[in-house]
Amino acid sequence: MKKILFSLSLIVFFTSLSASSISAPALAKKLNLYAGTKASVQWERIFSSQRRLQKYGLDTLEYDELIELKYYLIKHAADSKQPIVPGL
Repeated sequence: MKKILFSLSLIVFFTSLSASSISAPALAKKLNLYAGTKASVQWERIFSSQRRLQKYGLDTLEYDELIELKYYLIKHAADSKQPIVPGL
């Protein structure tokens, strides 16, 4: 019986994790952050300071969301190989 309850709790836990996670592009859009508006160094600076995280409303995010968002914004920054710039 304990094994069944444990298995069910794991299933519920992992299902809730996947259901609540939002993709990095959608999260960036929700927070009005656009990767192509800053260079990768600027994004690094934002994510390195608690004060800057608060300024952009990023201090409330979970650690995993923060890491995924940082990777997305730097990967598509204005000076990257694959920038996301409006109009291109």
